[in-house]
Amino acid sequence: MRVPLVDLKTQYQEIKEEILAEISQALDGMQLFLGKNVQALESSFAAYCGTDFAIGVGSGTDALHIALRACGIGQGDEVITVSNTFIATAEAIILAGARPVFVDIDPITQNINPSLVEKAITPHTKAIIPVHLFGHMVDMEPVMTLASHYKLKVIEDACQAHGAEYRGKRAGAIGDVGCFSFYFTKNLGAYGESGIITTSDPEIAKRCRMIRDHGQAAKYYHDMIGVNGRLDEVQAAVLKVKLPHLDKWIEERRRLARLYDSSLPSSIIKPQEMPWAKHVYYVYVIRTPDRDRLREWLDSKGIGTGIHYPVPIHRQEAMRTYGGGDFSLPITDKITGEILSLPMYPELKNEEIEYICNCIDEFSYSKAGVHSNR
Repeated sequence: MRVPLVDLKTQYQEIKEEILAEISQALDGMQLFLGKNVQALESSFAAYCGTDFAIGVGSGTDALHIALRACGIGQGDEVITVSNTFIATAEAIILAGARPVFVDIDPITQNINPSLVEKAITPHTKAIIPVHLFGHMVDMEPVMTLASHYKLKVIEDACQAHGAEYRGKRAGAIGDVGCFSFYFTKNLGAYGESGIITTSDPEIAKRCRMIRDHGQAAKYYHDMIGVNGRLDEVQAAVLKVKLPHLDKWIEERRRLARLYDSSLPSSIIKPQEMPWAKHVYYVYVIRTPDRDRLREWLDSKGIGTGIHYPVPIHRQEAMRTYGGGDFSLPITDKITGEILSLPMYPELKNEEIEYICNCIDEFSYSKAGVHSNR
């Protein structure tokens, strides 16, 4: 049996006719960016998240970069975040002219540890970016309390957390701004690059719209230096079709995660959902000290896996110039050597999860010399 890490083809076949019809309409209209599809997606996604505004952009990285600039973050400022994320989080901070300051993570959620944030605040700190990694939200209450006390902006990196919840509120609706990626593998993914920003602050929304479109409020009248960060109509048409399916797909991911939870051997550290959160399982990430050997074993059995992410940002060569090596993040460093993403997508079959778990059980058996307990 072969089980890929992600299967995008099956989902496409289920909604193919509707997708092609919407793409055809977009092409027939030939208004290829910031048209009716973008406007419809912005309206429906804002309603979905529970915010007043949504601003479609070219990618999740654009969303973070534009949001930072719209919040007034720039040269000489510091932004507190984590190293255990995709590099775009820090990249956007640097592109805005600021400096990322990394704090360590909670060993259970693998998200930012709110108890470490206050120690990292300096007179240069202007914002916090909590990253809702893998589809599980950060414990936002203490983050928001600190931000209020120190007058800091909170920009949620929700690029992996479409539909995730914290105490009944959806990702992107708690901080000053929320940033989402519609990269094609995401729970809500386009068929190319795109992203969106959510906020209930009208001034931030206005600045985001201007920055994404070369700093113009009216065509050819540029009030600020912006970027080409516009969401195109074809991707918006795809996302418009897929958004109504998102909750159904999330519930199926959650069901599959529970099946993993009950079927994996006890030697494996499984992801946990905190009582205040609704996990949407963008990826299902386990931990084991024998990660590399287990990955080789699963590959030999035809099972696709991934590592999100093999090198934390503060250890990346690109971060040397920005003081990456100055940070001591022992939990981040330890977990990076143990994490392994197993196949996860709504169309994954029960028997495929059973096969994956049996293969992991065989690995545990061969390693320990005795059959592992589930």
